[in-house]
Amino acid sequence: MPFTTMHPVIQILIAALVVIAGVYDILYRRIPNWLVLPCWVGGFVVNAFLASSWIEGLKTAGLGFGLAMLIYMPLYLLRGMGAGDVKLMAALGAFAGPVAWLFIFLFSGIVGGVVALIMMVVHRRFGKTLRNMFLILWDMLHFRAPYGRAELDVSNPKSLRLPYGAVVALGCLAFLGVRPLMG
Repeated sequence: MPFTTMHPVIQILIAALVVIAGVYDILYRRIPNWLVLPCWVGGFVVNAFLASSWIEGLKTAGLGFGLAMLIYMPLYLLRGMGAGDVKLMAALGAFAGPVAWLFIFLFSGIVGGVVALIMMVVHRRFGKTLRNMFLILWDMLHFRAPYGRAELDVSNPKSLRLPYGAVVALGCLAFLGVRPLMG
């Protein structure tokens, strides 16, 4: 199913998922398994039920889920992202399919960049953040994992971290809002 004709049920489920995940991430700094894991299955079931054929629905969900895991799992393994964020994006992939998921990914990236800039200015961490970005690039160019440096590990309590679930929620809701204008 092309992203321009996303079924209203899928849109509602995606919106509900990201709002709950975003609020929970702001309040508790995590995205719970009880929310995202059932949505993995739910994305496959809903797509199989709503698509023109159940095979096509499973294919759409599988490609969206797989694409999200392919992009986000390396970020988790490099300790640049939490596991809840990966699971949330995989659930969105299962619901949205690969094409719509790519737009959710792009919109979330834009929102994340703006929020990160605001946080850097508010916390007066612009110089340190630029230094950290250089260190990440340096380590990756030398085939070293950047999380060997404590300040670059997302699990370090001293690191400046975004509630990425909230960023994804804003990006996803923005995509759902402009999607009718895109096609």
